[in-house]
Amino acid sequence: MNGRLGLVGGGLVLGGMLLIGASTAFGGNIGGSAGMMGGGGGAGMMGNGGGGMMGGGGAVAPGPGQAGFVAGTVGAPRVVRILATPDLRFTPAVIRVQAGETVRFDVTAMGPTAHELMVGPAADVAADRAGTPEASDIGMMQTKSITYTFEGDGPFAFACHVTGHYEAGMRGVIEVVR
Repeated sequence: MNGRLGLVGGGLVLGGMLLIGASTAFGGNIGGSAGMMGGGGGAGMMGNGGGGMMGGGGAVAPGPGQAGFVAGTVGAPRVVRILATPDLRFTPAVIRVQAGETVRFDVTAMGPTAHELMVGPAADVAADRAGTPEASDIGMMQTKSITYTFEGDGPFAFACHVTGHYEAGMRGVIEVVR
C-alpha cells in the first residue's frame, strides 16, 4: 500500500511542477489575465470566466492573417511561448508567423530532461546545421529565448536535437502567412 501511495504522491508532485512551469510560461500573457491560460483577470487554476488555468473571458490577440494582427518587428518582436514537454513534444507544434515578421520564441522545459530549441529554415533545422539559431541546455522549469526574423520563402521549422529527441518527434512547423 505504501508503495502505491508513494507512486501517486510522486505523480502529484510532477503534475504540480508542470502546472507551476506552465504558469511561469503562460501566466498573465494569454488573454492579458492572471492564471496560466485564463481570461478575465481573476485568479484560480480552473476558473471559468474569471481567469485561471482553463478559464475563458479574456480576449486573445489575433494571429497572422487575422484582422487586427500586429506583426513583430526587430525593435519589438512578437513573443511566442513554447513548452518542451516530458513526452518529447513541443506545445504548440505548429506556429504561424507573418512573412518578414520578427518573433521571440520563449521555450520552457517542463520536465526533468534538458532540451534545446533550434529555429530556422526547415532543411537546416532537420540537419542540425551548425550556425542555425538555437537555445541550448534548457533545464527543468527554465526558459530561454531565440529571436528570429522570417525572411525568404521558407519552409521554416523548429526542433530539439538533444540525443534521441528529434527522432522521437520533438519538432514543429512554422507556417508563413503572406
